[in-house]
Amino acid sequence: MAAVDLDQPFDYIVVGGGTAGLVVANRLTEDSNVRVLVVEAGADRTADPLVLTPGLVGALYGKEEYDWNFCSPPQPTLNNRCINQSRGKMLGGSSALNFLMLLFPSKGNLDSWAALGNPSWNYGALAPYFRKFATVHTPPQSARDLLGLTYLNEGLAKGDGPIHVSYSEGYGVTNKAWMKTFADLGLEVSADPRDGKALGAFQNHASIDPATHTRSYACTGYYTPEVAKRPNLVVLTETLVNRVIFDSTGEDAVATGVEILTKDGQKKQVSASAEVILAAGALQTPQILELSGVGSRELLEEHNIPVVVENANVGEHLQDHPIVCQSFEVADGVPSGDVLRDPNVLQALVGMYQTGGAGPLGQSVISSAYAPVVDGSGIVPANAKADLLAQHESTFATPEGRVIRKLVESPTEATFQYLLFPGQASIPDRPTSMAHYITPVHPENYITIMTIINQPLSRGTVHITSADVKAAPVWDPKYNANPLDMELLARAVQFVERIVDPATAFGSEVLKQGGKRLPELRADDLETAREIVRQRQISVFHVSGSCAMRPREQGGVVDERLRVYGTKRLRVVDASVFPLEPVGNIQSVVYAVAERAADLIKEDRAKA
Repeated sequence: MAAVDLDQPFDYIVVGGGTAGLVVANRLTEDSNVRVLVVEAGADRTADPLVLTPGLVGALYGKEEYDWNFCSPPQPTLNNRCINQSRGKMLGGSSALNFLMLLFPSKGNLDSWAALGNPSWNYGALAPYFRKFATVHTPPQSARDLLGLTYLNEGLAKGDGPIHVSYSEGYGVTNKAWMKTFADLGLEVSADPRDGKALGAFQNHASIDPATHTRSYACTGYYTPEVAKRPNLVVLTETLVNRVIFDSTGEDAVATGVEILTKDGQKKQVSASAEVILAAGALQTPQILELSGVGSRELLEEHNIPVVVENANVGEHLQDHPIVCQSFEVADGVPSGDVLRDPNVLQALVGMYQTGGAGPLGQSVISSAYAPVVDGSGIVPANAKADLLAQHESTFATPEGRVIRKLVESPTEATFQYLLFPGQASIPDRPTSMAHYITPVHPENYITIMTIINQPLSRGTVHITSADVKAAPVWDPKYNANPLDMELLARAVQFVERIVDPATAFGSEVLKQGGKRLPELRADDLETAREIVRQRQISVFHVSGSCAMRPREQGGVVDERLRVYGTKRLRVVDASVFPLEPVGNIQSVVYAVAERAADLIKEDRAKA
């Protein structure tokens, strides 16, 4: 890499070689006349077995060579616990250390982006890009035999995109009982969730290459050896971006390049003749904007950073899916990932995996379910839902509040997502990393039911605390700051009691009768359910919205073409631009937004 000429200007500089950044770099360099530089703070771990092996993901968390490993300040609504936030610090970003879940948002959810002042961003506009990023593999016969999968629209199982999307071979009694239980509770899925409208339990895809049983992520998909050889693409790893360089201040400040800090500590300026594209993620794109003088005047002056563009929305309006983890002891003989606590079992599975990717380490067996507003009685009727929302009228006074209200009121939109996780979850008050949550500490074997609110109303922040790029910004999610989040989550936790009831398939076939549960509390009343939330809620690692795409006067940082307000030649392409958190795990939406952004950038280049 030392031979790379950084003195000649690039057309585009992409800051962050993560999930979105590698998509954009790949698509822009399809034109051999376009020269692109990607600057990534982490290393290239494409050959690392811990990254590539799906079942070893837990070994990545908390290690500084893989994980930025953020931790929140104490959260007042969560018994003052600190919450961990894992972020990928390597080429491929968080797609290199996520749980490989590939879910798709609802039509109503993405149409709400248009309703928030972005008319060209709706479900129809993004639908082609969900197909473009993926190669969807048909399910193995074993999955069909066990789970049916009759709701699948096989017409969607097409495409030759870079990311492999597949089902595993390893589903078992827990997955089957999950599907049956939700069906018996009135939530049998009848439509393919990829079609934009689905409720009920379903088997989600995973970003796993079924031929090799390895993680399929931004690096293996968009930065293949063939792409890496492109003479017009330069990727600098282990290199920090200190700031974006502007040639002026005030409105229409022009981004001309970036100042980098090389791994040997040298500062260097690199020029971009067309654009600088920030793709550092929802926590670090705002950091770079603030370090560059784009943000709240008060904050920038506090850190002696010259103000280039004043916009107090940078780092505000941050959204994240809260997730409540309740673990239940499984019956003897029911599989649980907790057996991996035994080094002999782990070694045997590693040996199995090394012979052609066989066994559980090459699989993802997490199952999902989408649900409307539910509680301990089941699906909440429209009048009871209206009564609950009426108690929170002030929440719905904003355009955003009105959009969310419409989604929550709809009987066909998923207010909640449930996940079936194949092991126990521990929730310490001060976690050292994400691994702290998923490492078995109790001797029994468990599964965990995870409860997520899809459209949280609470908004957090992420801001710098120093003018030094090496000082991590402070992420404060402010979970349940809007009390309606707590009320909805508590009701969704009450519904878990319906799932685990001994009368259901799940309660009778999966769980040990009279077995232990974490926490020991039963959500038989709302106050106990709230206490379960306070004790057991963490993050599901879907931070977004901190540089939102919406009108500037309504909290926006970027316009519909993802250009940063008040600047020229500066764009943001990552989850920070989401105006509203999508339903489900956001990996698919990041890919789709990045694919569409690449087309927008190409269009603008053609017009220039």
